[in-house]
Amino acid sequence: MELSLTKLPWYAQVGAFVALAIGGMGAFYYYVEQPIRVDMTSRNTQLTALRTDISKGYETAKRLPEFRSQVTELEGRLESLKSVLPDAKDAADLLRRMQTVATQSNLTIKSFKPAPTVTKQLHAEWPINLELDGTYHNLATFLDRVGKFTRIINISGLDVKGKDKPENNSTISATCVATTFVLLDKAAVAAAAKKGAKPAGGKGA
Repeated sequence: MELSLTKLPWYAQVGAFVALAIGGMGAFYYYVEQPIRVDMTSRNTQLTALRTDISKGYETAKRLPEFRSQVTELEGRLESLKSVLPDAKDAADLLRRMQTVATQSNLTIKSFKPAPTVTKQLHAEWPINLELDGTYHNLATFLDRVGKFTRIINISGLDVKGKDKPENNSTISATCVATTFVLLDKAAVAAAAKKGAKPAGGKGA
């Protein structure tokens, strides 16, 4: 049986057209408009995120002179630190200078024994056990001269004993630990971090 809209009553024809129009609109919304809306929402989210990143970038750019100033300040502080913390080569020379000062102070170095190095996070400590022979005055002169060094040398564990049989320029014997501090270079710090740094105060080999 052949079906023709033209044979239907006018109100049926109108109803059929309305139904077809609604169906077409529904199909258009489901297959065309809705995907476009989802895509637009996603793009708007991405755009908002990009605008946020750009805003942060502008704020960072504004603070760039401040960051550069901080870097310059830190570099200056590092140079100041290097003036009191020698590197490994300078430290060896510094210890030789200390031995020379002991001689100039009329102290006899009976023993000069380096102890194990103590490695910290950014520096290493080089302790040396000293056994000295001389007088109170000469020992005080030696400590005063060491204290005036530009580079840091700590004298600890000072033990002074008077001799039972004093002689000229030899009335006391003294022992102490002279420790200088070595600024580790970046490669050494990175290597230590990679291997797993020992706790502060741990002794190196």
